[in-house]
Amino acid sequence: MIRSMTGFGEASTSVDEVHYSLELRSLNNRYFKCSMRLPDVVAGLEPELDALIRRKLARGSVTLTLRMYGTGVGSAKAINQAVIRNYLDQLRQAVGDDAGLKMTIDPANLLALPGVVEEPDEESILHNARPVALELAEKAADSLIRMRNTEGRGIRQDLERYRDDIRRQLDQVAQRAPTVIEEYHTRLRSRIDDLLARAQLQVDQVDLIREIGIFAERADINEELSRIRAHLDQFNQLIGDEDPRPVGRTLDFLTQELLREANTIGSKSGDASINRAIVEVKGAIDRIKEQVQNVE
Repeated sequence: MIRSMTGFGEASTSVDEVHYSLELRSLNNRYFKCSMRLPDVVAGLEPELDALIRRKLARGSVTLTLRMYGTGVGSAKAINQAVIRNYLDQLRQAVGDDAGLKMTIDPANLLALPGVVEEPDEESILHNARPVALELAEKAADSLIRMRNTEGRGIRQDLERYRDDIRRQLDQVAQRAPTVIEEYHTRLRSRIDDLLARAQLQVDQVDLIREIGIFAERADINEELSRIRAHLDQFNQLIGDEDPRPVGRTLDFLTQELLREANTIGSKSGDASINRAIVEVKGAIDRIKEQVQNVE
């Protein structure tokens, strides 16, 4: 199945007065790479989230971002009233009732004293966030995959168009190839006859046939045409298969094989028409290679 490596997915929910929002973004990458941005309090979830994303995606540079913030009274930090009273009692004892002084206390400074504001139980937060974060990651990954599939259908249409262009050019090459030998024979015979007529000599027909045979052997591209068409058949099978397994690397390898055969045909053939067709074939292969870089 043709699936793009670029995509975006998100999911969010609120549980126990805490709002969770998770985003997934993916870009092209030869391998799978996942980076995460998590609140410090739930950083311990990274291995589980990484394993989940790896099960869903095979290639691409993926960025996961999780945000959390409180939405109700229950999410506020607690103030330890006993600690505050203890601080105030110590101040009264230090100042004394008969000192004739009045104490002016800044609440902000009071809250900054050690132990006044109780930090949340991080272990409890992590425990509560684990099932929520994993569920959101699952939903966001499914959403990202749907976007990848949508882009993949567009890529598939482009690949099919380039494939058809290559096939049309190869048909022209196959049609032209047999006449190249005949034309070479005619040109060679004409040149030899002209030279011999001037020198009043004769040429052995065996030597002429041998020369034409050597040229025919050197310019024979039937084997290369068969291989490049076989590669195109496999290419067509891969882009049309609905199997969800990634095919990007296989397609990348096939484009290299297609280009190798096209180069061989171009180097063996000295015919201008065939070479023009091969230039078009190589251009289409380059466009395929560009698109394949974005296939998972």
